[in-house]
Amino acid sequence: MSYDLAKLPIHSLLRPISEAAVALARLDERIARSPVGEGFLERSHFLDAHASLWVDGELVHLEDLVLHDALRDIRAPTHELTIARDILKTRRRIAAHPPAWALSDQGLAFLRGRSWAGASLGGDREGVRDGSVEVSDAPAEIGDAEDPEIDGLGDAFAAIDAVLARSGVAIEEAKKPGSAKNAPEKDPFVYDLDWDEDERLEEWRAVLARAQDLPPVLQAIVALDAWNQIAVLQHAPWLGRLLAASVLREGGVTTGGHHAAINLGLKAIPVERRRHRDRETRLLAIARALTISAETGLKEHDRLVLARQMMTRKLEGRRTSSRLPELVELVMARPLISAGMVAKTLEVTPQGARRIVQELGLREMTGRGRFRAWGIL
Repeated sequence: MSYDLAKLPIHSLLRPISEAAVALARLDERIARSPVGEGFLERSHFLDAHASLWVDGELVHLEDLVLHDALRDIRAPTHELTIARDILKTRRRIAAHPPAWALSDQGLAFLRGRSWAGASLGGDREGVRDGSVEVSDAPAEIGDAEDPEIDGLGDAFAAIDAVLARSGVAIEEAKKPGSAKNAPEKDPFVYDLDWDEDERLEEWRAVLARAQDLPPVLQAIVALDAWNQIAVLQHAPWLGRLLAASVLREGGVTTGGHHAAINLGLKAIPVERRRHRDRETRLLAIARALTISAETGLKEHDRLVLARQMMTRKLEGRRTSSRLPELVELVMARPLISAGMVAKTLEVTPQGARRIVQELGLREMTGRGRFRAWGIL
């Protein structure tokens, strides 16, 4: 289906997009000057991924997502939890690249799990494959004194193993007799084979090209609405919301690593407004969602600042050689820490790490006696 830009309700959108732009700029400025900016950005990835599942009608617990990302699950991960981590990893990847990367040919190819002629053999081995990101890092074994996040090469080796495994499967399939070259690659029970995602993606990119002269916030609103109406990917509606946030970054509305958490705002909008048949209603709903996401971000930032101030009070009267100030900064930078992470960062023993964590009075999130983790969500 085509998406017409000729009759956009510009007059009714002027004030909402102005309010959204001001709110997003205020949040971006606050983050850039904040002592908890790094921790806020990391937590926003989790909050947005969690909200994205809510927008799509699914539910995961935020604590489960944090623990699953750290390979410290307290129960078997569900399918919804796996998708949430896929969204989380995709947000991190987009935020780590230049603003224009996600909307480029290379970025879209990687995010969809497709090959690209100019692709390197670097760190972009993980990718989205239609309905979900293809997770290539396998869980590592966790020992008492070893934290899985300490080994920085684990993900790289797991990615290489996954690539080799997929290559082996492809080679074996090619060797089978009678395999037709034009055989469908997708399971017809899962995918609509008449759904041409490449054609729909090109149509969506054509809409973006025609909207280049619009203000960046309005471009992002149109990009998201067009993605939903064209239904580009059968099983990944959440990718369009991340790409709309990339439009904001590319337009300079958000800077640095700040990738707007659009799902936080959409979560607060009733579904009947988000999916209304009238386009003006949908566009106004998305504009309002952008404002709500920025306002929610400001509240979350202030909460983190307050938490940091309360922990800082516990440092009064401590020796100058105390490691607690370093622990406070580590806690604010990460939503979850373990004894192994504290031991490596502060250069203390695992026993000493657990002791100073207790002194700070952090919340234990796993409820276990071993392989425990602490954090502030």
